Amino acid sequence: MAFYRQDPEMANCLKGLIDRFEKEGRPNLHENIAITCIRYNKQNPSSSSGYGTGWNSNKNFYPASVVKIVYALATQVWLEQDLIVDSEELRRALHEMIANSNNDATSYILDLLTGTTSGPCLNESNYQAWSTQRQLINLWLNELKWPEMKNWNCSQKTWNEGPFGREKDFYGKRNENRNSMTTDGSARLFESLMTLDMLPKSKSDNLKTVFQRSLDPVIRKKDLENQVDGFLGAGLPLASKLWSKAGLMSEVRHDVAWWVGPNQNPMLAVVFTTGKELVKDQFLLPAISSELNKLAI
Repeated sequence: MAFYRQDPEMANCLKGLIDRFEKEGRPNLHENIAITCIRYNKQNPSSSSGYGTGWNSNKNFYPASVVKIVYALATQVWLEQDLIVDSEELRRALHEMIANSNNDATSYILDLLTGTTSGPCLNESNYQAWSTQRQLINLWLNELKWPEMKNWNCSQKTWNEGPFGREKDFYGKRNENRNSMTTDGSARLFESLMTLDMLPKSKSDNLKTVFQRSLDPVIRKKDLENQVDGFLGAGLPLASKLWSKAGLMSEVRHDVAWWVGPNQNPMLAVVFTTGKELVKDQFLLPAISSELNKLAI
C-alpha cells in the first residue's frame, strides 16, 4: 500500500495522459516513464493529507541528480545526530549541490557523510572496508523501513564524465551497483521535507529554501541550467511557488517538484523518464505538470 491515499480520478487522468502522450509520437512511453503525483490539503499539507496515484511508481530507475535530495536530507539528519560538524563550507556545498546541481559539491558531501574519499584502486581488505563505509546512507534508508525504497541504492557520487579508480570498481564491471530509486520513494522523501515530517521546523525551512526555484522568465533566461525549463516547473502558472530537484544525463530526464499555485492545493509530482529520445524531449514534463496542476484546484 502506498503512503498516500489512492485517488481514482487522478489515476484515470494519469493513464489518459500517458496514453495520449505516447500516441503523439513517444513509442514505449508506458514502459519508460514512472510518475507519482499527490494532492494535499491546502490548510494542512501534512503527510497524512495526501491523495494521489502512480504509474510504474515502484519501478527502479537510475536517478541521476535526484539522488542529491537523499544526500541533502542525510546531511541534516547527520547534523541533528552530531555525526558531522556544521561549517560554512558544508553549507556552501549543500547549497551548490541542490541549487546548482554541482557534482563537485556532491562529492564533498558524500565523502563527509560516509567517511570515504575517491582515489586509486585499493587492495581487497581496504576496498571492503571502504565499500562498507560508503553504504552508510543505504543503512540509514533501510532503518526508515519505508517499502517505497525497496532495492534502492544511494551510495554513488554523481559525475561530469565518469568514475575512476576505487569509484569505478565500486560501480561494478557492468555498472550493476549504480544508484537506483523509485518515484514513490522519492515522493515520500520530498514530502517528509516539505511537510516537516523528518526534520525540526527550523532545519526543514532552511533546507527547503535551497530547493526553491524562480519561475520568473527573466531570471530563468539568465541561467540556462535553471532546473525549470524542460522540467515540471515550466508547465506551471508563473505565480506558483516551486521547490524542486531535476536530474538530467544522457539516459534520463527526471524531476521532483512540489508547487503551490494561486488559490490551489499543494501538489507533489515525481516524474522519471528513460531513453535517449525522452532525454531530448523538453516538452513532456512541462505538459505533464500543466495537466496535473488542473487537479490541484
